[in-house]
Amino acid sequence: MTLSPILKNPTPKLVALISSSIIAISTLLVFIICKILFSGMPGWLIVIVATILVFAIGYIVVYALVERFIYRKIKLIYKSISDTKLSTEGTPLKSNVKNVNLIEDAEAAVLSWQKSKINELNKQKKLDKYRKEFLGNVFHELKTPLFNIQGYLETLIEGGMYDENINLKFAKKASKNVSRMAKIVEDLQMIANLQDTSFVLAAEKFDITELVKDIIESTDERAKKKKNQLEIKEGCNQSFIVMADREMIHQVLNNLIVNALKYGRENGKTQIGLYDMNENILIEVSDNGIGMEKDQILRIFERFYRIDKNRSRKLGGTGLGLSIVKHIIEVHNQTIHVRSTPGVGSTFGFTLKKA
Repeated sequence: MTLSPILKNPTPKLVALISSSIIAISTLLVFIICKILFSGMPGWLIVIVATILVFAIGYIVVYALVERFIYRKIKLIYKSISDTKLSTEGTPLKSNVKNVNLIEDAEAAVLSWQKSKINELNKQKKLDKYRKEFLGNVFHELKTPLFNIQGYLETLIEGGMYDENINLKFAKKASKNVSRMAKIVEDLQMIANLQDTSFVLAAEKFDITELVKDIIESTDERAKKKKNQLEIKEGCNQSFIVMADREMIHQVLNNLIVNALKYGRENGKTQIGLYDMNENILIEVSDNGIGMEKDQILRIFERFYRIDKNRSRKLGGTGLGLSIVKHIIEVHNQTIHVRSTPGVGSTFGFTLKKA
């Protein structure tokens, strides 16, 4: 049996026992050597008693020193780390440090604490990066219409308002840019509302297939201009009753269908599929448009993210539509996913609770 597992994480008593034993044995050896070399040394009884006294005194002194100056510090560190760890997990409990192997547990606690701090730091860096990118996007999206409005108004003030060829034209353009800014603010406010824990859904039972048909009818004109065939998939045209916020799901479907028409090819096809998944209904919106790369799919639900920024702005929108879609589905405690291949097309699918 080796002493290494025992000595790896010793208790104060074990440290005192080993230390006092070494001192006592050393003392005994000195007495023995002296008794051999010199005459007139005390008898063996006195030597043994003295050795026992040295052991006892050594044990008491070493134990007191270890407990007072070393283990008390370790207890404090362990307790501090342990309590901090528990409190961050939402279960603040008083540390019980009397019946644990303090060195082993303190070492494990320090390593765990270090790992959690590194993870927390990395997470904070990602959040800071995301926050900076988000603020940069907000400024950029608002800056363009704001500068446009400023330019139109300055032209009108400097005399353009009296020129019939440009006054109404510039006023309309300024109004259009104001509407764009208002839409961005409105969408940001909606995302903030959806992220608020106090937000309450106006859930109701409704036929999701009928809602899809209504949206197809309202976007039919847009589909015809693009020469895009917009339809419910064959075999999916049946009634499905779901429990959800109808207005919000209308916004989700409208956004996905309009996006499919925007990025779909001319003379292409946009299809909506509805599938029974036992407890849920799966709704998919598919197109055979430009598709996306894998790295683009990972970012598609980020605020203001656009695959082709120039083309996206020309086609309209705030760049917040898919982010709103994702938040709406998450508020319903459901999931949304994307499948896409460049040049082949994309499919956006989400689930809703069956009523």
